[in-house]
Order: sequence, then C-alpha cells, then structure tokens
Amino acid sequence: MIRRRTAVALLASPLLLTGCGGGAEATEGRTPARRPAPAPTPATPTPSAPRGIPGLGPERTAAIPARCTQAVVVTGRGENSPLCTVVLHQRTPAGWQAGPAWPAHNALHGWSAHHMLGDLRSPLGVYTLSDAGGLLPDPGGKLPYHHSSGFHSPGTGFKGEPLEGSFDYVIAIDYNREPGTSPLDWTRPLGPERGGGVWLHVDHGGPTHGCVSVAKAHMKDLLRTLDPDRHPVVVMGHADWLAH
Repeated sequence: MIRRRTAVALLASPLLLTGCGGGAEATEGRTPARRPAPAPTPATPTPSAPRGIPGLGPERTAAIPARCTQAVVVTGRGENSPLCTVVLHQRTPAGWQAGPAWPAHNALHGWSAHHMLGDLRSPLGVYTLSDAGGLLPDPGGKLPYHHSSGFHSPGTGFKGEPLEGSFDYVIAIDYNREPGTSPLDWTRPLGPERGGGVWLHVDHGGPTHGCVSVAKAHMKDLLRTLDPDRHPVVVMGHADWLAH
C-alpha cells in the first residue's frame, strides 16, 4: 500500500508542475496583440486670405477706407492714354467680387499725380463718391441725386463727336470739391487752379477733359448699385500706378 501511494504521488507531481509552470510558460510564449497605429491627425486647413482687387498693389489697396465695400476701379492703358476700363468691385466675406469690365475713356492726355486746370489729364487717386445728378431724372439710385437743366452738354469733343447727352447721368468724383453738394457746385477746396468738376458720366465716344466716361447703360447700373451706406470710392489711374 505504501508503494502504491508513492507511485500515485510520483505520477501526480508532474501534473502539478505542469499546471503551474506550464501556465506561466504559455503566458510568456504568447505573441502580444499589436495595437493599431494611431490614425493620422488631419491637417488643419490654413485659412485663405480674402480676395483682393486684381491689379491693385499694397499702397493703393491700403488707401481704400476700411469701411468701404464698393470700389469703382478705373484702369488706364497707359500714363498718356485716354483709354481705360471700369470695373465695380464689391466686398464680400470672402473678399472683393468683381463685376463686368466696361470700356471707357479718361482725359485726352492721360493721367496726372498733380492735376491742374486745363492740363487735359485725369487725376490719379482714391476718391469718395458722394453725390450724383443729371439732365435726366434719377433712374432709381441711392446716392443723393440733383436733377437739373444745368447738366446740358453742348458742343463737340476732341474727335468731333457730339457731346449732347454726356451729362444725362453723372456721379461726382470727390476731387477738389465739397462732398454733400450738387456736382454742379463750384466750391474748390484746393483752389480753382487745381481744376474740378471731375465726374463719372455718359461716354460720348472720345477722350474727356478730365472725367471718366462709360456707356449710358453702365452709368445707370452704377447709379442703381452704389450705396452711400457702403461708402463707395473710385480708384483711378493707369495700370502701372495702380500696381504700387
């Protein structure tokens, strides 16, 4: 009986050893589960800068008042050219939105940084647009409108073209004038020798004395769109000057 018990005990001992040591060995030999690689962090998009006005350099852009959300940009073909293009830009949350480009005329001899009476050049600069008027009744605009027979335009232009109807609609450019008055007002803060009466008006098919002229339909578009609450300006000059 003693021998039998000993045999049983001897047989049991490897099982006990296997139960302990085997479990540990199995644990040590198991391949650890691999953790999934962390998902890549999506790149934070860089906010794009608001759209600027094409053709305007930093100096001209900075000259536009911060509160202005309507800018009529007049781009001359050259310093001494009477040909230009007019585009109305309107500021949106995404930046400036351009309207259609309209062919236009400026003064016979081009542009000047120091406009003088009779020099037949349009003044370079950024100017507010405060007042309008014309020989014809207000077409439904928002700017103060002065309807008067004083906007009669007799005679002929530099190419012999009739000037009649040129002032049917005008928008005063606030160069050497008192904003808040009729475009016909003769107040000249810089003095009469510096000229004045510089307007956006109806095109007559040739160069002007200093104004900027576009087709009659486009003048009506401007009058119906420009809003004093949006503080409109005109940015005008030849392309090289505008690019600064």
